[in-house]
Amino acid sequence: MANDPLNLDKSGEWAGLWWLPDDPDEQIPGVLRYEPEGGLVLSLIGAFEDRIMSSPSPGVVAVHEGHRVWDVIHGAAEQREITLLACVPNSSKRTIGARVKSPDKQTVMATTALIGAHVSGEDDAAFSAAEVSVEDLGLWAASSVFEGFLGAPDGKPDGSGSISVKPSETQSIVVDGTEFRLSHRHTLPFFDQRRGGTVGRVRDTAFVRIVPTDPFSLSGALGTASLVQDLIALATHRAAGVIWLRLEVAEADSVPRGDRPSLRRDADVLYSPSVLGKHDAKAADHHRVFFTCASFPFEEVVPRWCEAHGRLQAAINMILGLRYAPARYVENNLLTAVGAAEVLHRRLGIDERPMPADEFKPMREAMLTHVPEDHRERFKRAIRNDPTLRDRLYALAARPDDVAVGLLMPDVDRWARRTTRARNDLAHEGSTPDHSMEELIAVVEVTTAVVILNVLHELGLPPERQREIVQKHPQLRATARSAREWLVVPGADS
Repeated sequence: MANDPLNLDKSGEWAGLWWLPDDPDEQIPGVLRYEPEGGLVLSLIGAFEDRIMSSPSPGVVAVHEGHRVWDVIHGAAEQREITLLACVPNSSKRTIGARVKSPDKQTVMATTALIGAHVSGEDDAAFSAAEVSVEDLGLWAASSVFEGFLGAPDGKPDGSGSISVKPSETQSIVVDGTEFRLSHRHTLPFFDQRRGGTVGRVRDTAFVRIVPTDPFSLSGALGTASLVQDLIALATHRAAGVIWLRLEVAEADSVPRGDRPSLRRDADVLYSPSVLGKHDAKAADHHRVFFTCASFPFEEVVPRWCEAHGRLQAAINMILGLRYAPARYVENNLLTAVGAAEVLHRRLGIDERPMPADEFKPMREAMLTHVPEDHRERFKRAIRNDPTLRDRLYALAARPDDVAVGLLMPDVDRWARRTTRARNDLAHEGSTPDHSMEELIAVVEVTTAVVILNVLHELGLPPERQREIVQKHPQLRATARSAREWLVVPGADS
């Protein structure tokens, strides 16, 4: 449809006039092109001055190395306002002194485009709402506008049936003054006549609409889009790409329309998210999803996610990074998974000092009396009353449902010891000679699973569902098998 949001995986082109905000009278014709993999390129018939020049004395102009960059370029194309942000000239071809005078040419690369609005920058609070669609959001929403019926008199299908469309009820929750709405947008029924048959189509798109109390900026909108993206990535245990992002301009259409209300004005955002969503790719298998709104209602999970995401963001970012951009080498993944566990433990605020402070401090002072003065400060920093990595791993394994953890790894002590040994050997010695490749992979996968179970526990996922995830999710079942093979050894760790 003409008013559909612009999918980030679809090319686009806009021909129009372009200018710098501080010189709106100098307008240059050109074409903006967007390619999912190549990004945004503005091809101008003419050129903005990109040389860096100075005037050291009257009548003297010096040209310096390098090129100018522009924070913002405005445009008008295809009957829409356009803002380009973070613009860098890619090439310029000038015709100074040429035999035949012809227009200059210039290409400009842009990081972000707003199709439908003029703003002064990414921090301009010009928008009243944001709508975002993310891969597998419809699966996670566990709701649809479709209803199906198959005719089966006497228990036998007779070939009859129907598909009906009924608008889905919007789910809504307010968190710290910001409203989150889980909504659906669907097309009207359409019959596609083909030579070999007819196809009936209706498309249903699930999206989240975010409405803050006060107008917000593009940077704020991108943050809320990442919040939704990360939630779906956690719930589906795979990278979730952004399919489209649309902003509602705070100022309504100012053209008088009699008794009719002002029209809503939208701006589509074209940018490069961490993962580019593919709107027509096949959805994830429902067996590989940790939870949906059917088992964990939207009104409950969103407030908990907003709180947990803000409090545990660094650890969540690290563990989701293994889904978005897994490293090719197990050593990188080892440091990321164990680092996420350490960061998570610190952010949970569950540190327990190995010794009471009133006992530790005099003990350390007594030890330092035997250290030469020149080295005393260094030794003082090294002697700390903090939990060790192994202590932190034990504490994390104790927080989720104990049955779920037992299903994941029967020998918590072995896992904690071997994980600590692997991380310390790699960090301090530069290698892990005491671990086989298979054991390192098991350490990474089990540690990742422990962090995920902790995050799910913080969200309030019931113990029964935690157990089902370990038992039924294909990847966690494989992780549990690996733990039983590589992280269970009778007796003490040698």
